[in-house]
Amino acid sequence: MLGWLGPLLAALVGGVLRFWDLGYPHKLVFDETYYVKQGWSMIQYGVELKNTDKYGELIDKAFTEGTLDVFNTEVGDLVVHGPVGKWIIGAGQGLFGADSSVGWRFSVCVIGVLSIVMLGRVARRLFRSSVLGTIAAILLTIEGHHFVHSRTGLLDIVVMFFALAAFAALLLDRDRTRERLAVRAAAQIPLSPTGHPLPHTATWRGPSMGWRPWRWLAGIALGLAAGTKWSGLYFLIVFGLLTVLWDIGARRTIGVHRWISTGLWRDGIPAFVAMVPTAVVTYVASWTGWFRSDTGYNRSWALTHPADPRWTWVPDAVRSWWNYHAQILDFHRGLSTPHAYQSSPWSWMVMGRPTSFFAEYPKLGQDGCDIDMCARIITPIGTVTIWWLATASLAVLAFRWALRRDWRAGAILAGYAGGFFPWFLLGDRTIYQFYAVAFVPYVVLGVTYVLGMILGPPGVSAQRRQVGVTIVGCYLIVSALVFAWFLPIYTAQLIPYQQWWIHMWFPSWV
Repeated sequence: MLGWLGPLLAALVGGVLRFWDLGYPHKLVFDETYYVKQGWSMIQYGVELKNTDKYGELIDKAFTEGTLDVFNTEVGDLVVHGPVGKWIIGAGQGLFGADSSVGWRFSVCVIGVLSIVMLGRVARRLFRSSVLGTIAAILLTIEGHHFVHSRTGLLDIVVMFFALAAFAALLLDRDRTRERLAVRAAAQIPLSPTGHPLPHTATWRGPSMGWRPWRWLAGIALGLAAGTKWSGLYFLIVFGLLTVLWDIGARRTIGVHRWISTGLWRDGIPAFVAMVPTAVVTYVASWTGWFRSDTGYNRSWALTHPADPRWTWVPDAVRSWWNYHAQILDFHRGLSTPHAYQSSPWSWMVMGRPTSFFAEYPKLGQDGCDIDMCARIITPIGTVTIWWLATASLAVLAFRWALRRDWRAGAILAGYAGGFFPWFLLGDRTIYQFYAVAFVPYVVLGVTYVLGMILGPPGVSAQRRQVGVTIVGCYLIVSALVFAWFLPIYTAQLIPYQQWWIHMWFPSWV
């Protein structure tokens, strides 16, 4: 019961916090200036259209005040991220209105709340503990970085959600196929006249693992992640390798001869077939609006660029779409313009340079300010007690995986490998700390892993358990207090300017 009740209660609290005054501020915050208008364009026209020049720099103000004819309906816009996240943002606008700040944040907020339940259930299955599942859900509820993204119409939390859904699906697949494998293996192992198992022959490869629909679901989820941002492709690569490694380990456990080679061809190939083509088809299908349109960016490129004789069999729409992707790739490769809030991935885990999403400084008599100067700020500073412990937990996870062969530690590190480590390969590109929300579930899982070690395994003495419960309980209380302390600058509450400075613990946060 606690395995479901704990995460659901945490999500209820998290939902109240996240939906409370969701429409404030009624302004396009940070990159909402792109994705909110693009989301509405998707709902209206099926593609992202270029903004009209009619309103100039006042286009955001006009849009939020109800002027929705902000598109040049004849010209598609060059956008560098897939359509999935914008369809999701647009869905909320379809429910509440394009110019409703609740509307353009609603769907993302739902995703944020659902991810609390999902992570709690993932932790429950990963650690085989309802208590740890509940702790993980609580930690995500009070994690500031995730909280701010849950209240902002951006794309990165959508990548996080679908990657986490894929991780959950593969975790279910692991448990169910291992159970099936154990039963089938027992049926195939010959017995001696006395009823004892005989040694496996050199040719024994173990039984088939059968139909595995959870892998197909993981492929769909990862296709949607990539259809939101290309960074979702890293999760596809890493999680695909992870599920095969789990299968190889399972075959080794039941005594399969040559378990590595057997696992690679007997499980690796089916895993590839189940996940990669499914993700590709899902990704291509997410562009249906573009294929059906006449005004999508680059839609008619092939008409003025005849195909090489070797490629005349490729439809013009596909050639135009492929060239569009080449332009997107060129954009990402050339994205190196310095920015005040760019940061190195080395600093992300310790919250070295959070990205400012929104800042206004009303003076006396403005917007309710009754002192010389006030501040309304949105900065997604992660709950530092969580992120700093997560930083230390990386060493624990690496040790437990490499030297203790703890598959749970390896699974959590795989989440980091899909969402965090690839950014170290892009040192020349302008990147920002807010991308880190994509791997925040594994940050929380790493912390939960350490807290589980502090609580101790089942069967420990009452005194040892009491000490562990006290430490973990105090940690959760302190983390909740830290979250509450930063809540004013997560939600743009009007506070004295000096109070904002008190929240800036380090010069790099300003």
